[in-house]
Amino acid sequence: MKKAYIPLGIFVVLLAFLGIGLTLDPREIPSPLIGKPAPEFSAPVLDNPALQITKQDMLGKVWLLNTWASWCVACREEHPLLMEYAKTKTIPIVGLDYKDKDQDGQKWLARFGNPYDVVIADRDGRIGINFGVYGVPESFLIDKAGVIRYKQIGPFTPDALQNKLLPLIRELQQ
Repeated sequence: MKKAYIPLGIFVVLLAFLGIGLTLDPREIPSPLIGKPAPEFSAPVLDNPALQITKQDMLGKVWLLNTWASWCVACREEHPLLMEYAKTKTIPIVGLDYKDKDQDGQKWLARFGNPYDVVIADRDGRIGINFGVYGVPESFLIDKAGVIRYKQIGPFTPDALQNKLLPLIRELQQ
C-alpha cells in the first residue's frame, strides 16, 4: 500500500519544481563574472582600425559595454533607448560590434544613429565569449576599478534602465 504513494510523491515534487521554475525570469541568468574583474581585451575601433581600445583605457571610469550587431533584431528594439540615454552623457558607452563585418556595423550606425562614445570591433567574437555573452544585445556595467557590477541580458527596457542601471550608476559614481 505504501509503495503506491511513491509515484504520487515524486509527481508532487516534480510539480513543485515546475511551479517554481515558471515563476523565474529567463532574462535573469546569473553571470559568474559579476563582482569580478572584466576580462582583458584589446580591440580595434570600428571606424579607425589602426586605433586599439583596451580595458586599461577605461579604468577610473564607470562605463557600459553594450554588445550589438547589425544583424541583431533585438538590438534595433534597444537602440532608441540607448540613443536617448547617451544624450545624458552620464557615463561612457562602449559599443562592442559582435561577430559583424565592419562595413555592416558602420552602415547600421549611420542609419540608426550612434549612441556610443567608441565602438570596437569583435569580428571573431572572442571578446564577447570572454565576457560570457550568450547573444546580443547584452550589456555590462563596469566600475572604476574595472570590475563588472551588472549584466543586462537582452535589450534594455525603460524599466531596467530606470530601476536597475541608473541607481547602480549613481551608487558607483560616488
